[in-house]
This record gives sequence, structure tokens and C-alpha cells, in this order.
Amino acid sequence: MLSLEEVKRSLEGTGQAHVLQFWPELSEAERHGFLQELSQLDLKGLSDHCEGAVRAAAVPPCRLDEHVEPVPAESIGSARTSAEDSVAAWGNEGLLQISKNRVGVLLLAGGQGTRLGVQYPKGMYNVGLPSGKTLYQIQAERIHKIQELADRKFDSKCTVPWYIMTSEFTLAPTEKFFKENNYFGLQPSNIVMFEQRMLPAVTFDGKVILQGKGKLAMAPDGNGGLYQALVDNKVLEDMKMRGVECLHVYCVDNILVKMADPVFIGFCVSKGADCGAKVVAKAYPAEPVGVVCRVKGVSQVVEYSEIQPETAELRGPGGELVYSAGNICNHFFTRTFLQDVAEVHKGQLKQHVAFKKVPFVDTCGNQVKPTKPNGIKMEKFVFDVFPFSRNFVAFEVVREDEFSPLKNADGATIDSPTTARNALLAQHCRWATAAKATLLDERGNPLPPSDSLSAGDNPPAQCEISPLVSYFGEGLEQLLKGRTLATPLILDEKLAKGLQAQ
Repeated sequence: MLSLEEVKRSLEGTGQAHVLQFWPELSEAERHGFLQELSQLDLKGLSDHCEGAVRAAAVPPCRLDEHVEPVPAESIGSARTSAEDSVAAWGNEGLLQISKNRVGVLLLAGGQGTRLGVQYPKGMYNVGLPSGKTLYQIQAERIHKIQELADRKFDSKCTVPWYIMTSEFTLAPTEKFFKENNYFGLQPSNIVMFEQRMLPAVTFDGKVILQGKGKLAMAPDGNGGLYQALVDNKVLEDMKMRGVECLHVYCVDNILVKMADPVFIGFCVSKGADCGAKVVAKAYPAEPVGVVCRVKGVSQVVEYSEIQPETAELRGPGGELVYSAGNICNHFFTRTFLQDVAEVHKGQLKQHVAFKKVPFVDTCGNQVKPTKPNGIKMEKFVFDVFPFSRNFVAFEVVREDEFSPLKNADGATIDSPTTARNALLAQHCRWATAAKATLLDERGNPLPPSDSLSAGDNPPAQCEISPLVSYFGEGLEQLLKGRTLATPLILDEKLAKGLQAQ
């Protein structure tokens, strides 16, 4: 830990002496904690951070319309339109890679559930499924199942290590939650939690914001902080030691995420890709999602604010949107590519500006909750490494099957606990129907086939299938074909064994 004099000199040298203005009012314990926080800060880089934030905030968003083009057809695969035998071959290749312990998954879990109205990590959230499972539990059980499927196919005993990037806000509660739940049956040694860096919020004139008299206003450095965190926490060394050659990276809030998806991994490996992105077709031209495309021949994600409406509305000969590849924060990276990013490109990542309402203490020491944005938070995005790829691919999946994010509290029309819950239950109803089961509603009436059911509809029945029973609908026909099942239904391992015995 640095001494007070060292910290004071550094702050004065960077024009941030105001940070210590309340030092005389702090208790000994508060002084110790504050000095520790300041010592962990990159004080030498603080000036660059503050000046860079002000500069970035002053730059208007650039328009990229004349430079954009779609990802070329030869670099795109699709779970929806590619030939069935191709999809099956990719799935087999992915399972082979998993069986050889070459695949890891990495969860981006630095965010709290503040927008959901809770102060704990999003992964601990229960969306109200009949089973009461949290996002973390669902994801852990999918890892269990994909290991089992690979082992069964290739007579292996494989492990898919789970790397979880947390932040200062989410590390301790996540560790505690996993421990209390016995790591959901996974080996603790195969779950590696690590922390991303935090950056101070800055005023519009470049001054670090004090959240309290002895506390800086800090925020995680965005999910693109992953690449620095991999270095800080020696995660790449851990992957190398385990023999992990490729990584599936995803965001915590997607209830439908296919952990270590063998089809996606197999497609990327078959193409010799070092970097890949899952995409979904945009629902409508102005949908506020980034688009995976090329800019001046280089693959990247273009934000919806970076192109004009007329570009977003362009359509091809079949009426499909030209720029329809919506980014869903679901990526493939080889370990060698991540090593290259860490060693060569980490400092070249684009900085994104977010204007935020940051609570602060004023010069009199009063706590203030601003009603309009008063600060700049700088963050990096995980997809900003795409331009460094030597062989980038995109893989289109069906939104109703693979993407339903949880971002807003109930009451919102999209991305809420209700829409996430309905998306999962609707998917499981489709699986049961596809397995030739008849589901009964609560009055005992047969429900109509649910092939057309989408995530936007209310599910026809409370039908939940445990990931420990089926990863993505496979293996259900032998359990359910010809059966009539009352709902609500939770098809867990116990019920599955009972049905097998009948």
C-alpha cells in the first residue's frame, strides 16, 4: 500500500488533489480503506484516463454508412438455413472438441441487477420458473449435460471449465452463492472466478467524482475489460495448463444461452476461425442492437447509432434486411487469439463513453443524487477485438431458441423476468410437442401443438424441462412419445427416471 504522501503527490500531479479534501474528517478505519483504494488505482494513468474521458465525450458519434458492408456469405453459418447434415457435422465436431477437454466457457458477470430492482448479481436472479432455479443454476446444469453428452458419444471423461469474470460488486456474493449451493454439483476446482478492473467516473471537466468523503465513484471497465482481467489474473495460463484451446464467451443475462454450444464451436473450428460471433436476425430495422458487419473490409460490431435509418432499412432481393446480423454477446475465441490480444492489441481497444447519473458529495460534504447525467463512465466492449481477427465468422441462430435477455424489471414490455420466463417455458413446450407428447392445461384439456409458439407469446402451459434431462431438446422422444402429461410439469431427473421405468 502506498503512503499518504505518495498518493497526495500523485493526485496533485494529475490535477486531482480534491480527492483528499475530506481526509481530516475520516476515521482511522475510513482512512485505511480509502488509502487502500487509492493505492490500487493506476495513479500514473489517472491523468490520461480523465483527459481521455473528456476528449471522448466531446467527439460526436461518427457515421459509418459509406464504409459498411455485410459479412460475406462464406463466413456465415446458420442453425436456421444451413443444410441439416452440415449442422449435424458441426455438432459432432463440437462434441469431439469438448470430449478432448479443449473447450472452456467464460461468463461475463460483472453487473449487478440494479435495473431489475435488486442489489445482488444478475446470475442469482430467479425469474419465477416453476422450479425456482436461478440463472447460475440453469447455466451450471447445462455444463453438466454437455459434458455428459460428449462423454456418451466419445466414451470420454471430460471437463468444461467455467471461467466467471466478476467485478468488485459481484465477486464476493457470487463466491458465497456458489459455495452455499455446493457449486451446483460441479467440481469447485473447475470453476475459476476472477475480477475485472474498476475505473473512476469523471465529471465533464475531467475531475474524478467522489461518491463519499472517503470513496471514489467507481464502475467496472465494461465487458471489454475481460482482456486486461485475463492478464491480471493469469487466466490464459490456467487455460493452457488445462489444455483449453477454444472458449465460448457469453453474457450472464441470457436465459436461453447454450453453454459450450457444440454446433457453434464445431462450425468455428471447421472454418479455422480464431474469432466468431453468434447473431440473430434483427426483429426490425430500428431495433437498438449492434450489427455484426464489415467496415472498410474489417469485421466489427456497428452500433445502431453509427448508421443512418436508410442504411439500417436496406433490403436484399428476397426482402431480407441487408444489415440484419444482430449481436447478442455470444462469442467464440481461440486461446491463441486471446493471447495475441493480451500481448499485442489490448491497448488498442476502443473506449466507449457513457453519460451517467453518478451520486456524489459536493464541496460541503453533502450527499447529492443527481437528476440528470453529471459524469462520464468509460468502458470497453468485448466485441471490440473483432478487427484483430485473422479469420472471423458469424453464426446465425433462431432468436426464440437462443436469445432472451434479462435487463429490465417486470412491467417493462421487453427483456423482463416475465419475457425471459415465458421464452424458456415456450421453448420447453415446443420440445415436448416435438417429442410427440400431449400436454394438458390445468383443466385437463389438450393443448394445441406449439410449433408456432414464439417467445413473445404467453406459454400455453407451465412446462419446464431440467437441463440435466435435456440440453437442447435431445433425448425427449424416448421419454415422452405418446404420453399425455398434465401441467404444470417439471420434468426433472427424478420424473425422467420414473417415465423410463414405465
